[in-house]
Amino acid sequence: MLAKTDRAYTEENELFAPFFHYKPILESFKQVIVDKSLGKTDRNTLVSVLKKQYAGLNTGSASLMGVALRQINALSSTNTFTVTTAHQPSLLTGPLYFIYKIMSTINLSEQLTRAYPDCHFVPVFVIGGEDHDFEEVNAITIFNKKISWENNEKGAVGMMHTASLAGVLAELKMVLGESENALSIFNIIEKNYTQYAVYQDATQSLIHDLFGQYGLIVLNMNDAELKNVFIPILKKEIVEQISKPLVERAQAALGNLGFKAQAFPRDINLFYLRENLRERIVYEEGIYKVLNTDYAWQTVESLLNEVERTPQYFSPNVVLRPLYQEVVLPNLAYIGGGGELAYWLERKEQFEAFGVNFPVLIRRNSVLWIDKGSSDKLSKLTLTWQDLTLEIEQLLKNYVARVASDPLSMDDEKTAMRQLFDGILTKVKTIDPTLEKSVLAEATKAIQSVEIIESKLLKAEKQKNEVPLNQIKVLAQKFFPNGGLQERSDNFLPYYLKHGTAFFDILKENLNPLEDGFVIIEE
Repeated sequence: MLAKTDRAYTEENELFAPFFHYKPILESFKQVIVDKSLGKTDRNTLVSVLKKQYAGLNTGSASLMGVALRQINALSSTNTFTVTTAHQPSLLTGPLYFIYKIMSTINLSEQLTRAYPDCHFVPVFVIGGEDHDFEEVNAITIFNKKISWENNEKGAVGMMHTASLAGVLAELKMVLGESENALSIFNIIEKNYTQYAVYQDATQSLIHDLFGQYGLIVLNMNDAELKNVFIPILKKEIVEQISKPLVERAQAALGNLGFKAQAFPRDINLFYLRENLRERIVYEEGIYKVLNTDYAWQTVESLLNEVERTPQYFSPNVVLRPLYQEVVLPNLAYIGGGGELAYWLERKEQFEAFGVNFPVLIRRNSVLWIDKGSSDKLSKLTLTWQDLTLEIEQLLKNYVARVASDPLSMDDEKTAMRQLFDGILTKVKTIDPTLEKSVLAEATKAIQSVEIIESKLLKAEKQKNEVPLNQIKVLAQKFFPNGGLQERSDNFLPYYLKHGTAFFDILKENLNPLEDGFVIIEE
């Protein structure tokens, strides 16, 4: 269920050693702190931008804002560093792993604080609001009810307007119901999806409301001041087109090890960003232009001048985005899923070329949440959650074979039949070799007849065990929806309805991104 790259990195496969800078272990951070301290993070701009962004949050909790401001102010100090995760602004936080990434980041910051008491560590969530893949973030499923955000706007998702979320809120209210936890979380979501004009601000405030108590800082990098800090790299990328050959070389090396490329580097890894617009910048027919628009620059000098004047109009693509993040933040580690880390592994030489320190890459925790009712059913069926990882037909077949009063397999009978026909074949060969093909054909038909009977026995036994088999199907779908991980399908809201804010506390208690393995949480 985990990708090949994901498994290899999690197991610290030595094949990956050339593609990352530090091992994902606690001891690595002693050196990372030294190396990042040698860089030139513009802390004043970062703090100024965060204060500006948080001043615009309409939070009702002074204590929550106090925690955030203390964390932001701490970033002014050269002994304060960040650990970071990032994600697109998924509707209602999207799949569960969105939450797991955040809590893994919070826990890592606390682990580092205990291990390196002379430094302070701030967990940061970066909103990938400049992404324009609306179809990837505009829908969730809760209690088998799909809720979709219908919106005709184009361009960066984070810049879209929240007025079109009214339908989402109406559907959500009906799905959640009227319990105390339902009313509590709906009020938080409704406040954030109605009090802000644009979606990136609403998402920033929502995540702050949910996780601010743990010291998490939420950063929107779609900001003119932050992009001003990134101007030297933007210009260098435009003029020298550094990234493409370096990333392609890393991809080729990874490809030789059997791992496929994750991103498509281009000569110019930038989009042009305006309201309702995020389109690629290309160099064609001797001019620089924005695809599908009339925007164009006749010379590289005119394009560079535009970057200097209005850096906010230039949006890094997936190849440049990690670099932008690490330039802006005093960051030590990035926490992400297997797919994310796979494309970070393509970036080490690129970072070196731009003189930016490459962070520790840490695989977020994956979690399987087993509620008490499901746990009881597993126990009654004498199954484990590991059994449910099997392909469903094999799982059902195994169960039926185990509980059947008589053996269903006819392997012994088929073996005996093959031996019988082997004897016949030996006799035939000595008398009339031309009958060999006929004997082999009859043997095949006989074996197939036995297999048909075997199949009918299995079907009959399945009918006798219809109730437990249906329970197994339900459990398999619940734990591994459509054969995938629960965390990639479920949203956090059903868990919140049951546990309230304790849901986050339970995750905090159980997640540790520096420990390998699948985290199993049983109620």
